[in-house]
Amino acid sequence: MSPTSPTPLQILLVEDEPVIQELVCSLLGDAGVEVSCASNGVEGLKLARSRAFDLILLDVVLPQLDGISVCRLLKSEPSTAHVPLYMLTGTTKRSDVESASRAGADGYIHKPFRGAELTALVERLRGA
Repeated sequence: MSPTSPTPLQILLVEDEPVIQELVCSLLGDAGVEVSCASNGVEGLKLARSRAFDLILLDVVLPQLDGISVCRLLKSEPSTAHVPLYMLTGTTKRSDVESASRAGADGYIHKPFRGAELTALVERLRGA
């Protein structure tokens, strides 16, 4: 990367399905984003606390610690509360959407999602 190149956005994806991880990494990698992945809620929480991210994409249904709990914890901590956090999930239950909102989620992207949804989110973060 040249000194004049913009710093790529750093995104944390907490998702237990490898196919979804690969898809998101491919889509966002093509958009010049660096994606770090965690496969369960505990790993995602540790990674989110370990370094600065520009966005967190978080599944609701995760092993070890569910996404709503991870969201609630991250939004309650000063070092991570400001990071935009979007739930990325296949669950369509209204109660899950409401729980995510109460936990502090900034948005909700339903699976199956379109690549354009993720790239539009990245462009909004870049201020484009």
